Amino acid sequence: MSEVDLEAKIPNNVGLRDNKRLMKALETWQPAFLDWWKDMGPSDFNEDQIYLRTAVGVGKGGWAHFDYVKMPEYRWGIFLAEGPEDRKIHFGDHLGENAWKEVPGEMRNRLRRLIVTQGDTEPASVEQQRLLGKTAPSLYDLRNLFQVNVEEGRHLWAMVYLLHTYFGKDGREEAEALLQRHSGDEDNPRILEAFNNPIETWVDFFCFTTFTDRDGKYQLAALAESAFDPLARSTQFMLTEEAFHMQTGENGVGRILHRTAEIEKEGKDPRKEGAVPFDIMQKYINFWASASMDLFGGEDSTNAAESFAMGLKGRYREGDGIYSDPRALEQSYKAEIPTPEGKLEEKEIPLRRAMNALLLDSYVQDCKRITMRWNRDLEKLGTDFRVVFPSKRFNRKQGIYAGHFYDPEGNPVTEEEWKAKQGDWLPTDADRAYVKSLMHPVYEKGKIANWISPPPTGVNGQPFDFEYVKFH
Repeated sequence: MSEVDLEAKIPNNVGLRDNKRLMKALETWQPAFLDWWKDMGPSDFNEDQIYLRTAVGVGKGGWAHFDYVKMPEYRWGIFLAEGPEDRKIHFGDHLGENAWKEVPGEMRNRLRRLIVTQGDTEPASVEQQRLLGKTAPSLYDLRNLFQVNVEEGRHLWAMVYLLHTYFGKDGREEAEALLQRHSGDEDNPRILEAFNNPIETWVDFFCFTTFTDRDGKYQLAALAESAFDPLARSTQFMLTEEAFHMQTGENGVGRILHRTAEIEKEGKDPRKEGAVPFDIMQKYINFWASASMDLFGGEDSTNAAESFAMGLKGRYREGDGIYSDPRALEQSYKAEIPTPEGKLEEKEIPLRRAMNALLLDSYVQDCKRITMRWNRDLEKLGTDFRVVFPSKRFNRKQGIYAGHFYDPEGNPVTEEEWKAKQGDWLPTDADRAYVKSLMHPVYEKGKIANWISPPPTGVNGQPFDFEYVKFH
């Protein structure tokens, strides 16, 4: 592992100065990235000074630097986490062998597809969120949006580095294509459907960063176990930055719920006060949670089995030694499978084929922990409402429950019942119009929109009324 080179045109700890050909290729890609940022990134704020953190190292302490910067001048870099040079493969058919420094030929296509799919999500979310700055509820939130955006941009750089370094001409072409697909584009959309959904309001943004970025956490964590060492180290460091994105969403949803509870405690109607009613928040949570669960793919998957067997993608915390069978050959996974009649029947799936289901189960438990945190706050405020995380059977478009109908508790319903009750479970056009009507910018230092409560603490030890954005 090279020392961190912060003076380079592209900050890095991968020794770019010693690889002139790679450095030239990445410096050639850089202008296209900046053009994409200006065209598809945060609209109208490129000349403003934003109080941002920038990665300057990979050590656990002091890895980031905070200062004002214009977003197009942000120092996007390439950073791989530290790790032992003699790292061993700790799962799958290659258990105990040395981790790979290069791509084995027989795994080239599958590994490239994993990297491209992960890489495609990073610019997609920036595109989805590009107009949100125009309706930010506070300077604090505006700054946090831009922090998420620039770090998603850096995560794109991490995947582009791998494509350029290890996949030759194919990798360079895939890197170019990452800037050519666009979220919601009819002709050239992003690869995964959740990244084509519009994020028109801050309620969507906070739910997206709570639930969809949390899917990203589990996908990155599975790739961080990879036998391909450069991918494992890239995604390990990405997880360091990803934690803030999830925290932004979790705290944002909690602050909306908190504000609504405060208004109800005063005996007022949240809708009349310009806040988000609890029932509408639950619908948004249902929508983004179910869309995010679809990102895990099929619960019974031969592709997942092959990726595990090859050592490309592990289970969550695979390297912590928490699984009794690192080869996953002797066990099975029990799943409730819908029958043609719509009933649920327990079935055993060979464990390797259930890797997506295992990852999804870890995700669901994490999300339920978050809803418990929100509910503890609601209980303290004296409201009877409690957030419920929907069943993993609800509103699924991918996996074993796709094409079947379930209520948010996971009970089977008929298609007619679904159509009749859908508006009680998911945001209606009227709900979305109402939430959109609340979205007005608050750019005055220390002020905040009425539909959300201020955070208990600011960023990097700064107070809430700090000047997080300096407008030009």
